[in-house]
Amino acid sequence: MAGLALLTAPMLAQNSGTLEAQPASISGTVTDPNGHTVPGITVDLQGLASGDRYQSLTNENGFFEFRDVKPRIPYQVSIHATGFAEWVTPLFTLEPGQYKILTGCKLQLEEVRSAVDVHYSSEEVAREQVAREEKQRILGFVPNFYVVYDPQPEPLTTKLKFQLALKVSTDPVTVMGVGFIAGIRQAANSLDFPRGAKGYGQRFGITAANGFTDIMIGGAILPSLLHQDPRYFYQGTGTTRSRLLHALSHPFVCQGDNGHLQPNYSSLGGDLASAAISNAYYPQSQRGAGLVLGNFALGTAERMISSLAQEFLFRKLTTLSNRSTPANDNQLKTGQ
Repeated sequence: MAGLALLTAPMLAQNSGTLEAQPASISGTVTDPNGHTVPGITVDLQGLASGDRYQSLTNENGFFEFRDVKPRIPYQVSIHATGFAEWVTPLFTLEPGQYKILTGCKLQLEEVRSAVDVHYSSEEVAREQVAREEKQRILGFVPNFYVVYDPQPEPLTTKLKFQLALKVSTDPVTVMGVGFIAGIRQAANSLDFPRGAKGYGQRFGITAANGFTDIMIGGAILPSLLHQDPRYFYQGTGTTRSRLLHALSHPFVCQGDNGHLQPNYSSLGGDLASAAISNAYYPQSQRGAGLVLGNFALGTAERMISSLAQEFLFRKLTTLSNRSTPANDNQLKTGQ
């Protein structure tokens, strides 16, 4: 009996070693979301060690198979196919000699992901808004560039403030208006100038100089230095009283580039500076503090009347060319 045991022990050990070394196999069939087989795609079998990796391609029937796989090692199967999401199994271990059939190898369509480049440029939006404002004309021809109808206006850059002021000053209708006012002054024999072409030219020059210094100082230079917006912001809604207060207060209260209301130093300073400068080229007999204060008061009164007209009249008469919709403004702010 002892001899039999000695003979059978090596045989059992040899059989055990043979069983341990016996390789395993694994197979499966890959299908798409509609249940159709998917041929010619890569299937990976990866163990924990870098050397324990096997790769196979599905045949025309979507079938794949791995043979001679080392047993008792944790594996993971992954399937990669263009247009489909990666399919991965949890870790599993193959026993010696095992033939494992993977089920449920069903691919799903890859999610379409789109990235939106969110880009917002306040300056770019402001340029677009000013471009629209420069097309605003009363009755289709009188410039009405300094009124804001946009419900979400962006602050003007220094460049845009000067651009807007020069646009108004050099507009042909503005020049014609200067000539018209000079003609009225000529007919009324205002200012101590002679009649005739020379007197008209002098009155034209004074009228043009008054308007140019006023718009450049009050509409560009001071607003840039003080960070204030020289435009009139149309209210259009609310009670008549609130709209009246809004319009009449405009020469004295303005919106800063930071969006907050501020004393309108730009408008008042522009009127005062323009009146003071006019003292240098008015006729000698009409110079002095009275001229300066008179022109200053006249300029401020004209702004109040203009604001009332903007709030209650000019909106109905103004042509708004190429106005963008809020959707277009949002596209511009997101860079789409």
